[in-house]
Amino acid sequence: MPFSHVDNWIFDLDNTLYSGDANFFKQIDVKMTAFVSRFLDMPPVEARKVQKQYLLEYGTTLSGLMAVHNMDPEEFLNDVHDISLDVLDPDPALRPAIETLPGRKFIFTNGSQKHAKNVGDHLGIYDLFDGVFAIEDAGYVPKPKPAPYDMFIKEHDIEPKRAMMAEDSARNLKIPFELGMKTLLITSQADWSHEPEHARPHTGENTPDFVHDHTGDLSAWLHGLEF
Repeated sequence: MPFSHVDNWIFDLDNTLYSGDANFFKQIDVKMTAFVSRFLDMPPVEARKVQKQYLLEYGTTLSGLMAVHNMDPEEFLNDVHDISLDVLDPDPALRPAIETLPGRKFIFTNGSQKHAKNVGDHLGIYDLFDGVFAIEDAGYVPKPKPAPYDMFIKEHDIEPKRAMMAEDSARNLKIPFELGMKTLLITSQADWSHEPEHARPHTGENTPDFVHDHTGDLSAWLHGLEF
């Protein structure tokens, strides 16, 4: 079994620990456009172009706004993560699937610590994780840049060859693969055509060579593991 040696399980948060098909992240996307529009004093249509360009070039819209406009990250994160969790239905099969994994479990997200706790608590799984590494912990440097992976590994004493990382964005799995981790791509059939091609969640078609496996149902995939 290719994953039988893994004892460090690393999960992205958004569109990974819940399905991208839930359309939950759309709320954050809309709020980011509104924030950029206000912050840069430009029409929403132009703000959205800037938002997506920064996502592509800097890894996140937040990083682009910080680099180009010296923006306060806390103000941005508090605003865009002030969203309703009502549309996000917890998966009752996910908690036992994560709980029975051998070894340690982590959340590694480009979102904030507060957002990770809010979503994790809502899903009923937050208490299962041994650590959460969020954008603040990475000094606001996002995946897929190399630095946050190095910081995460050092902070939690991870042996990459005994780790697996699950992500909805294929480009965020390239460095974990190169470090020796097993990689799992969480796919979605939602319409992500509004996102830059290289930054959007993956459908599972034509997956890159650095993806070991992919699934549209994380709970079922985890329950199917044999140890």
